[in-house]
Parts: sequence; structure tokens; C-alpha cells
Amino acid sequence: MESVATAIARLGELAASPHVSALARAFADAGEELALVGGPVRDAFVGTAINDLDFATNARPDRILALVRPISSTQWDIGRAFGTIGALIDGHTVEITTYRSDAYDGATRKPVVEFGDTLEGDLLRRDFTVNAMALRLPEMKLIDPSGGIEDLMSRRLTTPGKPEVSFGDDPLRMMRAARFTSQLGFTVAEPTAVAMRDLAERISIVSAERIRDELSKLLLTARPRPGLELLVASGLAQHVLPELPALRLQVDEHHHHKDVYEHSLTVLDQAIALEEQRHAGAAPDLTLRLAALLHDIGKPATKRIEPGGLVTFHHHDVVGSKLAAKRLRELRFDKETITEVARLIELHLRFFGYTEGAWTDSAVRRYVRDAGGLLERLHILTRADVTTRNRRKANRLASAYDDLEERIATIAEQEELDAIRPDLDGEEIMKVLGLRPGPEVGAAYRFLLELRLNEGPLGAEEATRRLREWRASGSPA
Repeated sequence: MESVATAIARLGELAASPHVSALARAFADAGEELALVGGPVRDAFVGTAINDLDFATNARPDRILALVRPISSTQWDIGRAFGTIGALIDGHTVEITTYRSDAYDGATRKPVVEFGDTLEGDLLRRDFTVNAMALRLPEMKLIDPSGGIEDLMSRRLTTPGKPEVSFGDDPLRMMRAARFTSQLGFTVAEPTAVAMRDLAERISIVSAERIRDELSKLLLTARPRPGLELLVASGLAQHVLPELPALRLQVDEHHHHKDVYEHSLTVLDQAIALEEQRHAGAAPDLTLRLAALLHDIGKPATKRIEPGGLVTFHHHDVVGSKLAAKRLRELRFDKETITEVARLIELHLRFFGYTEGAWTDSAVRRYVRDAGGLLERLHILTRADVTTRNRRKANRLASAYDDLEERIATIAEQEELDAIRPDLDGEEIMKVLGLRPGPEVGAAYRFLLELRLNEGPLGAEEATRRLREWRASGSPA
């Protein structure tokens, strides 16, 4: 956390930049107020990069547009109904919004937009005190009507007014509290946490798309675990991702089964660590993180206690894959993400057969073929899924996976494994067998693919010979 003096210095540098100073001059010369608000001010104190620039003003939208036109190359007014005008100034995107004093009807989270007249009033309607600060421009005066600086220094999240009113007005703010817990490393103040528990059911009025976006932002933070734990503890997860709290299987000393919830969070932690280690500098991988979090959600439905007290979860990979796809569809995730997450969950146990006996080259090829473009993510997920405290067992599994990756790399060098195809394509198959497009071509293609997987590259001549033998044997189309 930066000191107040350091934060003000950072804000001063930002205010002196050409695009901000040009904007501040334009409004001051016109006799209008202008202030940098919300996230940029908060981030100056937190010490993180200041990216999106949001401004507030007493000027109405038409007036804002008139003031930014002479100093900007592009303007857009898609948010005019909400008082927001956007502009591109000296290559930088800015958004300027008229002060607001919105009212809520209690039935939806969409406010009746009402413009306000004061900066302080605009700030007090915001979600958290740490986001309810502003820097008046050009005079560089910090405005903090609700104690945001004190909460920043205490690393505490609380609302400017009564939390039950704030969350009642806009329940999505409770999801933001979870996200900021992870993003900023802050703790939610007890009255705020109580309001979250009391009003968790209100999240049901928020659209699935909004919930999806907040959940995604949470998972893409450096440390999602605290935010996810808050979602579960507050009861919000029961409404937005019920499969997660369902993993809290009761620990039974007699049956000795793991707390699958804690295991899943640990797998997520380890997947993120491996992601950063193997792909340093790359953007966070939402698909991988969703798969890590949800990989065992099939366990509650498949839990069985066998004779002798052994707990089993047979086929939880297949069941979990279907449950994950269903939940992600309900949250309106895109088709590609749903398909990839479900496939990773379906495949996440495949490797453990490798530890039970040596795989043939054919089995390794099938592992790669089945993973397809998800192979690297599957590597990370499978390694992250080892959470045993038995160091010897963990080392044995890590060594086994090292061996599998080495074999994949070796075979790939020999056979271009990442693009496994039969030695003859569909056109060549039809030419060899004198066929027209139809089911028999597909059957022949699958026959040659099996040969390719089992025996490696055959070459066109040998593949042609074997294909003719297959046809002569009367194999079904």
C-alpha cells in the first residue's frame, strides 16, 4: 500500500499528462467541474497500474460532448442515457459521466437514472468506500466523503452507507466484494459480511451474464481463493455456483475421505502456480482455472461407501463434465469455453492409468489425440490435481508425469504427433476403393486412424495395401 504522499504524487503525474490536463483545462475554462473518480484513485494508493480513466462532472451529456469534441479525435455516446460520454484524447480512452443520484425500485438492479448536482453525492452512491474517492481537477484536491483512505490503509472493504441498503439496491455489489477480496487482498468488514449473508438470495435478480462476468474477473485475479471462500461463506455461491459449496463433504474420521472443497481450491492454487511457471508473462487462462475449480464437482453425486468403509467416486469425471457444462451454459459462457472445460474435466483422471502400468506408444498417441489442443492445459491440470501430503507419493506421480511428457515429446518429434491423421485422406481413400462420399469412407478413415495410432506412420503404399486387405475381408462399412 502506498503512502498518501506517494499516491498523491502518482495522481499528480497522471493529472499532468497531456490528455488529462487538456481535458481538465477544457472543463475549467467552460466553468464546469471535473474529477477523476473511482478505480484510478484507488489504484494510486494500492500501487497497481492505473489504466481506465473515469471522470465525473456536473455537466450534462450534451455539454460534455460539446467540450470534448475540440480536443478529441473520436467521441461516442452509447452511454448517453446513463450520462456517460466517451472520447479518445491523444490516443487515450476516457469516459466522463454526469454526477448521478440514482434510485432503485427494489425489483431489479437497474436504477432509475437521475442526474445529481454534487460530486460528494455521486461518490456516496458507489459500491465501496475505497472506490468512492475522487481527485478534483485541475486543483488536485482529494475528495473522500466516506473514509475511503482509512479503509484503504486498513485493507478493509465496506460500503459508503448501510451495506444492507447498498446490496439491496444492487446485489451484484456482493459479487464485487468477493472479487475485490482477491484482487486487492482486502478483508470485508463484519457489518458488510453480515449483510452479504442476509441478502445472498437477492443475487437471483441479477442476470446470468453479469454474474458470469464477475465470476470470471474473480477467477482471473492472482489469488482467487479468498474471493471464492467468501462466496461460499456468505451463501452467494449457493445461488450462483452451487456445485462449489456442495464439495464440502463432511469429514468422517472412520471413512477417511478428503474434504473435496479444500482439495479443489488447492488444485486451483497449484494450477495457477504452474500456469505462471510454464507460461510466464502470459494472460491468465480462464478455461484452465474453471476446469481446476470444477474438476471434482461430480464427486457428491457419485460418492459410494463400499464394504469395509472405502469411499469411491466412480465415473465422477464423466458426471462432473456434464454438470460443469450445464452450469456454464446457465451462466451464459460461450460454447468454446463450455466445451473445453467439460473436456478437460472428462480427461483429468486419464493419466492415473499411466501410474498403474506402462503405456504403449499407442496409448500415448491416444492420450494426445483425445486431448487435442487442450494437451498443455491437461498437463497443468493433471499435475495440479496431486495434493497428497505424502511426499513419496507426490514425487512418484510427478516423476511419472515427467516421463509421460518426455515420451510425448519424443514420439511427437518422430511422428508429428500433434497432427495425427491417417496416412491417406478422404479423397485418397475414395480413389483407392472406388467409393463415393458416404459412410464407408468414414469407416475406412477410422480403420486407417486406428492403424496410425497403434503402429505409427505406415506410409502411403503400406496404408493402401492394408486398406485393400481391410475391404477384401468384408469389414463392415
